This record gives sequence, C-alpha cells and structure tokens, in this order.
Amino acid sequence: MYIRLLWVVSLVCFLIACNNQEKDKLATTDSFKETFAISQQIKEKPNDASLYFKRGLIYRSILQDSLALSDFYQAVKLDSTKANYHSAIGELMFDHKDISSSVKWIQKAIELNPKDEIAHLKMANLFMFTEEYPKAFVEINTVLRQNVYNAEAYFLKGMCYKGLKDTNKAISSFQTAVQTEPKYVDAHMQLALIYERRNDEMALSYFENAYKSDTTDLTPLYGKAMFWQNQNKFDEAKKIFIRIVGINRQYPKSYYNMGWMLLQEDSTEKAIRQFNIAIEVKPDYADAYFNRGLCFEIQQDYQNAIHDYNQAINFNQDNNNYQIALKRATQKTTK
Repeated sequence: MYIRLLWVVSLVCFLIACNNQEKDKLATTDSFKETFAISQQIKEKPNDASLYFKRGLIYRSILQDSLALSDFYQAVKLDSTKANYHSAIGELMFDHKDISSSVKWIQKAIELNPKDEIAHLKMANLFMFTEEYPKAFVEINTVLRQNVYNAEAYFLKGMCYKGLKDTNKAISSFQTAVQTEPKYVDAHMQLALIYERRNDEMALSYFENAYKSDTTDLTPLYGKAMFWQNQNKFDEAKKIFIRIVGINRQYPKSYYNMGWMLLQEDSTEKAIRQFNIAIEVKPDYADAYFNRGLCFEIQQDYQNAIHDYNQAINFNQDNNNYQIALKRATQKTTK
C-alpha cells in the first residue's frame, strides 16, 4: 500500500512538472505566432508606428530585448509624439544599466505627457537607483496627486524609505500598496523580508500571500521554509520543503536544505540521500557536494569526502571553506 501511494504521488508530481513545462512552451509559441502576425501587418502598413511598438512589447515579454529596442526605435522614428514609445526605450535602457541614456528618454516622455504616471514612476526608479531619494519622492507624489490608487507609487515610496533606513514608514507604504493591489507580489515580499529580519511570524503570512498571488514562483515558499529553518524549527521547515517538492520536483534548494537540516541532526545517511537528489537536479550544485562531503567525512569515508570537496571546488573556486575541508580530509587519509 505504501509503495503504491509513493508511486501515485510521484506520478502526480511528474504530471504537474510536465504541465508547467507545456504551459511555458505554449506561452512562447503563442508569442511567436503573435509576432509573426504583426510582422505580416507591418508588411502591409510599414509606416504604422503602433505595430512596431506592439511587436516590441511582445519581444520584450520573451526577453528578446535587442529586437524590442529596434522596434521601439522604429516606432519613435515614425511617430515621435507618443510618450509611451519614449518611455519604453528608457525602461529597457534602465534595465540594461544604461542610466544616462535612460534618463533622456524618460524625460522626453514626461515632456510629451506631463501626466504620464508610468514615466514619472520610471523616473522615480532612476532616482532611487542613484539614491537621490528626495527627487524620487517628488516623482512619486506627482503620481499620487493624480491617482491615489496607484499601488506601484506606494511600493516605490516604501523602497525609498527602506533605502533611508526608515523601516516603519517603509512598512506603512508597502501595506498601502497591498491594500490597493492585493496581488502585489513584490510588496508582499518586502513586508515578509522586513518581518523576517525582526524574527516576527508575520513574515509567514506575507510569504504565503506572495506565493498565492503568483503560484508560478516558488521563491516565497522557499522564504517561508527558511524562516523556520533559521529559527531552528526544522520540522516546520521540512513541511514547507516537502510542499515545494510536491509542486516542483526539480527545485534543488528543497533537497539541499532538507539535507542540511538532517546533517545538523546527525542523520548523515538521510542527509546524503537528499544531497544526492539535489545534485541530480542541479549537477553543478557546489554547496550540495560540499555538504555531502561533510557527511562522508563524518562517516570517515575520506575518499568520497575528498571527491566531493574537489567537485565543490571545481564549481566554485572562491569558497575558502571548500579548500579547508579538502586539506583536512586529505590529512586524515595520511594518518
């Protein structure tokens, strides 16, 4: 009965993983179909700036930034009066760390449309990046005077307060952001991280809210599990990691962290099994090799320990702990 149950659980997990992969594949396929359709329209209407902009947005969504930038440039060339065309170029340049060029394009967008909320918030982002917080607040407040329900404005205000080390005001702003937009993942995550640093269990609710707002991203659940792990409440942490494995069997951190906790509990055999899976899922997982090596060293299996320490070093030569462990295990073989 137990073996049959395990088989059923494994089958369900496999089907979930396959379904997620199919969804990603379908999304990409649909995007290419859209770009092809718009390209056909461009052949018929080569001077329609809106078509280039629309295709650029699709390219942006599938991380084809060079193609997106080319289309945005063409859109501006054909129609330089649209603020959102300039703003799109500015945002893309900002994401690629070309700050000075980005400013010029976003400023042009604001010049064309002083009420453009998106452009003002992008400018606020730029000032926040350069830690010019008073200037960022000016841009944010300009937006909020026009629209008190703009969740991103409250989020950016929270990030500014966070940069200024005013945690209480940051919390207030992030909370306003999630009240305005209940599925604002980044705001939930910021609140979770703040409360996590305070060792406050309120963090757990915000991690859970973040996950429920976007179930394609397991990072919030990982954060929730790490909250318990850092509190040394390993049983609670393991429950969350097992939950993650049930959602995605290819999430290596789940196995690694379960292995790490088992190692702390001196269950080296069980820990090795978890590190084995972590390495199967992520063959270059240096920390997994290192911790499996520690398990072998504890068991006085120095040859396997040396092998794993060498593997860890191969994948990350900058970690001095790996070198120390290798030297220690090698010395033990000569005694």
